[in-house]
Amino acid sequence: MTSRSLLPAADETTPDVAFEPEFIARVRHMFEEEVLFNKTLGLTLTGFRPEEVTASIRMRPALVGNFAHNRMHGGVTSSCLDVAGGFAVMAAVFARHMDEPMAERLKRFGKLGTIDLRIDYLRPVQGERFDIAARVLRLGSRVANTVMEFRGADGKLLSTGAAAYIVS
Repeated sequence: MTSRSLLPAADETTPDVAFEPEFIARVRHMFEEEVLFNKTLGLTLTGFRPEEVTASIRMRPALVGNFAHNRMHGGVTSSCLDVAGGFAVMAAVFARHMDEPMAERLKRFGKLGTIDLRIDYLRPVQGERFDIAARVLRLGSRVANTVMEFRGADGKLLSTGAAAYIVS
């Protein structure tokens, strides 16, 4: 059973661009290998488009918060949502600057920071694999707003998030 996504559809402000394959490979490497916290969590980037970023994570003993029920720690859930939201902002920023060389676009990553993060824990996070999705609601010149979802492999919605990021 899969649930319908709560993320809003891309609006007319989402650029209709496709990132270069080598650019996506570079972003994937940055996401999975260079951001050491993501590597520690075991996050995998599964989709990187201007309108949405998706990722996945597999359960393992180091991520358990409630050992009696083998439930994922809430901090892991919130971190995954925050990371996905941040990368969704970067996808939107990168799409806005497709006229720049790849190296210049990638430098913009260093200017991103979380301002505010809200997580709603809807169900216990139990299972083997989980999917995360994030979409930008608004990309301003200094602040971006996102919504995020954390789902079980069966599509069941487990947590949602909303965040604001500084992009200057």
